Amino acid sequence: MLDVLDALLAPFARLMVALGVPFPDLAERLKAHYVEAARKTCDGKPTDSRLSVMTGLQRRDVARLRDFHPNEPRLTHLSRLVSLWQTEDDYAGKPLPKSGPAPSFEALAWEVRRDVHPRTMLDTLLAAGTVLVEGETVTLLETSYQPLAGSEDQMAYLARNMGDHLSAATTNITSDAAPFYERAVHYAALSPAQIATLEQQFREGQMALLEQINKEAAAMKALPSDAPTSKLAVRFRAGGYFYHEDVT
Repeated sequence: MLDVLDALLAPFARLMVALGVPFPDLAERLKAHYVEAARKTCDGKPTDSRLSVMTGLQRRDVARLRDFHPNEPRLTHLSRLVSLWQTEDDYAGKPLPKSGPAPSFEALAWEVRRDVHPRTMLDTLLAAGTVLVEGETVTLLETSYQPLAGSEDQMAYLARNMGDHLSAATTNITSDAAPFYERAVHYAALSPAQIATLEQQFREGQMALLEQINKEAAAMKALPSDAPTSKLAVRFRAGGYFYHEDVT
């Protein structure tokens, strides 16, 4: 089974090395997630002995780590800002005055977060190439916020995307019927030019679909709800990827 998982473990190991995460720190964190996963899937009372058998960890490790509960990955407020800029009627993706009453970038930034100054948000979006500032006007250049390479925001973005993708795949594998959509097309022995053509088609088609879903989801969320904070509230994430590498 571990041989099958090498394709998953290899890029994860590269990421950990690139981020400077020592293996002992990762192993300790992984132990905690093993215990948490076993506790959630255990039939009956999850005793230390039972969790030890399920995980292969020693009972003293289980006892030490059984109260571990993973934190939810933090939301990127800049992603929400860009989304609202495109979907709210007052903004509709239009160029905005830098400051002043709504609709302005300053008003939108305060709507998203009150504890971060709009200038800080603007500087970050400008550095990432998401917006263009000309005089007192801010123009949205990209339909989504892509954090700077190596930044904490980028790591949080990766964790949320890959975490949800892997959760969908894991649930499909461990369920009698696969409840989540997960499909991919894969070919080999194509030329670089052919790959470039297919990738461009995929990018354009995927972005058009994501923009449509974003607008529809925003409109749905704006509808009156009887219990928006009840247990019936559901979140979703939809995305896509295109990867290629030399095979010769």
